[in-house]
Amino acid sequence: MGFRVQKENAVKCVVCKRDETRPGSATVTFERDGLTLVVKSVSAQVCANCGEEYVDEQIAARLLKMAEDLALTGTQVEIRQFVAA
Repeated sequence: MGFRVQKENAVKCVVCKRDETRPGSATVTFERDGLTLVVKSVSAQVCANCGEEYVDEQIAARLLKMAEDLALTGTQVEIRQFVAA
């Protein structure tokens, strides 16, 4: 399951269009240039109907930076717990 970037809180799910999102958490996985990064317990809005996960822009930017930094070090597999700033 992927994640989507979301600008607002509690919006109608763009996937199922049946329910609104609610605060929750997600596990986000990145695969790039030989790196697999799994980040658990990422703050997200989650659709109560289909489970689609939405991560806000600031968190997505942090996750992408983390993945880029790890890819540059040659890391192949990393599993982390998300820590809010």
